[in-house]
Amino acid sequence: MRAAPTILHLDMDAFYASVEQASKPSLRGKAVIVGGLGPRGVVATASYEARRFGVHSAMPMGQARRLCPNGAYLIPRFSLYRQVSDVVMAMLRELSPLVEPLSLDEAFVDLEAGGVAFDSRSARQTGERLRADIRAATGLSGSVGLAGSKMLAKVASEEAKPAGLLLIEPGTERELLAPMSVRTLPGVGPATGEHLRRAGITTVGELAEAGEDELVRMVGRAAGAGLYRMALGLDDRPVVAERDAKSVSVEDTFDVDLHDRVRIRGEVQRLADRCVQRLRGSGHSGRTIVLKVRRYDFSTLTRSETLRGPTDDPAVVREAAARLLEGVDTTGGVRLLGVGVSGLADYTQEDLFAQSLAAEPDGAEEGDGAAGAEGNDGAGRTDGAGGEAVAAGGAQSATGGAQEATEPPGEPEPAAERRWAAGSDVRHAVYGPGWVQGSGVGRVTVRFEQPGSEPGRVRTFRVDDPELEPSDPLPLVGEQP
Repeated sequence: MRAAPTILHLDMDAFYASVEQASKPSLRGKAVIVGGLGPRGVVATASYEARRFGVHSAMPMGQARRLCPNGAYLIPRFSLYRQVSDVVMAMLRELSPLVEPLSLDEAFVDLEAGGVAFDSRSARQTGERLRADIRAATGLSGSVGLAGSKMLAKVASEEAKPAGLLLIEPGTERELLAPMSVRTLPGVGPATGEHLRRAGITTVGELAEAGEDELVRMVGRAAGAGLYRMALGLDDRPVVAERDAKSVSVEDTFDVDLHDRVRIRGEVQRLADRCVQRLRGSGHSGRTIVLKVRRYDFSTLTRSETLRGPTDDPAVVREAAARLLEGVDTTGGVRLLGVGVSGLADYTQEDLFAQSLAAEPDGAEEGDGAAGAEGNDGAGRTDGAGGEAVAAGGAQSATGGAQEATEPPGEPEPAAERRWAAGSDVRHAVYGPGWVQGSGVGRVTVRFEQPGSEPGRVRTFRVDDPELEPSDPLPLVGEQP
């Protein structure tokens, strides 16, 4: 614990939904829900307007639609979210060399290490200046917590939401924490919270009064000792500037269970390629290839294979993932597939061909890890919200190549209908930039507006209109093309 509140925690408010509202003027002040639009999609982020209806992140999208039928339901646009996140994180690194990102929209900052704050007054001034700078640079709001520890700074930013700042003065921690729910503390989830409630403990103050011995008896030594320290407001963890990635992975949840073995193999190959793209983007290679399969009955299997050396070669990862798939029974149907690489290194084994021939299969594991929030790509798949967005009208079916090879020469292949996912960016040759409000029955409805403009007009086109094409997102702030 520090004697001054010089640890800052920034949490952008309803980040994905706020970015969508900022880039789509007609949605400002309205309920916006970002996530998977398919039958099995879940909410990634809901705007504060949508939260009034009871919608929250990780909620099944079908339930969200029942609670908020008039909300705007949009696919995630991760490329834009990353651009905005890069701007915000760069501003944090101007304050201090010790910045610990937790996600695209959340980070700890050690203000003392940057020499910008040494007491409560300078810390508050720095926090207020940061919030104003973020608003000017992105048009978005962020909540700031300031305290003498990471745990308390995060609690403070949560209490400051939305668009506020809360500074916890050293020495006032226990008084502030006492009336709060035990669920406020990091690591206290629904199961632990319910266990404590049955024991008559619902607030942090009651947790502290119970004492360390009683908590150890209730939840075990490690968890009990940790809970007691948090209830007292004690946390000595430093802000860590860099975290070593342990693994890289991608996964898709499908709107309809897959039964076709050829289609399943094709999806695994596609996931392997995406995984390698992300692996190379992080500057790593890896030795262990992991395949994740969630079957029709929600049972989740993982299979892994360790190579002789690290690789970032897509052919090697595809071959390893295909070998792992051969050992999995998918006859009942598959609802989720994932491919990952672990055992990361910052170099690559030169003899990649030898790796692919001499792999060491590991023992199979079974788990039940939950998939992340999901986003639909408009092509019968649902991507994890933590993963990369897939362009509308994305990769063709794995069976496409085989069908094409068996068709008579000279017979044209029927053109696939263009798909337009709600929320995706488009540009029309006449009307300029806009975004898809919805599509169906051969038509697509587009609202033509851009960040900083007045709410735009809505027009409807054929899905194959040659003058309408997908577009990159426009910047939230700055001169528009």
